[in-house]
Amino acid sequence: MEKKIRYTLGKNERLKSRKAIDQLFKEGKSFSVFPFRIIYLLASDDGGQTTDNSSVVSSPLVVVKRTLLQAGFTVSSKNFKRAVDRNKVKRLMREAYRLQKKELQQLVITGNKGMNVFFIFSGNEIPEYDLVFSKMTKALKQLQKLLNENTATNT
Repeated sequence: MEKKIRYTLGKNERLKSRKAIDQLFKEGKSFSVFPFRIIYLLASDDGGQTTDNSSVVSSPLVVVKRTLLQAGFTVSSKNFKRAVDRNKVKRLMREAYRLQKKELQQLVITGNKGMNVFFIFSGNEIPEYDLVFSKMTKALKQLQKLLNENTATNT
């Protein structure tokens, strides 16, 4: 019998820690795939180094031990005054991420890295799901490319 693939986004895969989020915004790198701005921070699983420099950072990347890839999602209240609208956009983003994260997750695991990612929606109108899905695909491909480049430079 064929094993069914489960596409989940569990509690341990979400970026919830205030400490980890602060570190991500302080030390992370970013790029844009309109309407997203993606902030990411990589670290080797031994916890000592980040990609920003080769020196040892005093506080290693905060990673929950069960998972090496964590993601967070946010929508600006400046562009969406109503919480209902912000929540809808976040649901669309999480769903698109949930269905497409497998390849990135495999790369992170095989590279023995830790990665925290934050997706910020910067558009000003509620998008269609198809747009969110296609832009999330581009963003995740870019993250895979960056992870591959980082793995190649460290080996």
